[in-house]
Amino acid sequence: MDLAQKYSETELSGLSQSELEVRALIRTASALNMIKENWEEKKSELPQALEKNRRLWTIIASAMGEPDCPQPEEVKKNIINLSYFIFKKTNNVLAETHPEPSTLNILIDINMNIARGLSEGNSRGRNATAGENNNE
Repeated sequence: MDLAQKYSETELSGLSQSELEVRALIRTASALNMIKENWEEKKSELPQALEKNRRLWTIIASAMGEPDCPQPEEVKKNIINLSYFIFKKTNNVLAETHPEPSTLNILIDINMNIARGLSEGNSRGRNATAGENNNE
């Protein structure tokens, strides 16, 4: 194992579940965006990138069905419905003989917006906790 890999694993082990989800969403959105921006050179990588995104959303949707999921019912339903949309969109892109790079926009935007929302939630939670600790 090289030094960079050790650092990466150590860094990831210190992150919360939500922070890991943010990173995964951004990473998959970035991979899709790289393909979109460099279409002619990278379009052969599209099926693999879409599969990674689908696996990520399968994990997210599965987490919403777990008995200990802390999300409110409405949020769970919305995330599951969003997952179904992503699965359908992914299948549509894969089924196209000659997809256009712009077909990736919605998948990229969803991942980035969910990551942004999770990130903002994380920072609000940290600020609230810091405020509680300062009040002691």
